[in-house]
Amino acid sequence: MKDLKEIVFMSSVIRIQVGSNNPVKVSAAKSAFEQAFPNHIIHCQGMTAPSNVAEQPMTEAETRLGAQNRAIYCHQHPIDSNMQYSVAMEGGVDDFQEGPATFAYVAIMDQQGNLHTGRTANLPLPAAIYQRLQQNEELGPIMDDVFNTVNIRQKGGAIGLFTNHAATRESVYSQAIILALAPVLHPIHF
Repeated sequence: MKDLKEIVFMSSVIRIQVGSNNPVKVSAAKSAFEQAFPNHIIHCQGMTAPSNVAEQPMTEAETRLGAQNRAIYCHQHPIDSNMQYSVAMEGGVDDFQEGPATFAYVAIMDQQGNLHTGRTANLPLPAAIYQRLQQNEELGPIMDDVFNTVNIRQKGGAIGLFTNHAATRESVYSQAIILALAPVLHPIHF
């Protein structure tokens, strides 16, 4: 049986708002914080937050800015005053030396306004898909068209499709959030 001190410690709550109502993004944030703070209860709620970038960001810089804008918006418009972290994810594409790829940036803002930014790994994209992106189409609908799926962006995403679900949007978002939390977990070193 656990003693009272351990029960109180384990029951402390961390409240997060996510700059999206997309269930994949909300679940990724919750999962990441549960892994990073295993002795806490994680309450996670999504909200609409503008990225102030294109619907389909086409550069790393634009993608990063979109994630940061969403996190800042959440911080400035808290769902309630008990929110401790604002978390946002923005998926984007760019053409690298190795070829076109998709990736995401994550941004985490704490109550004091400290902003922590991270990034996922690249997922290579076929040239034909990248060409469609350059014609102002979005990756989710393109993937639905190519793979005959419906609303893949709220499921495994392009990552899931191209990795045979060995990785998913949620899994890579969660990993990027955990990595971006390093300064939060060990502030004395940062």
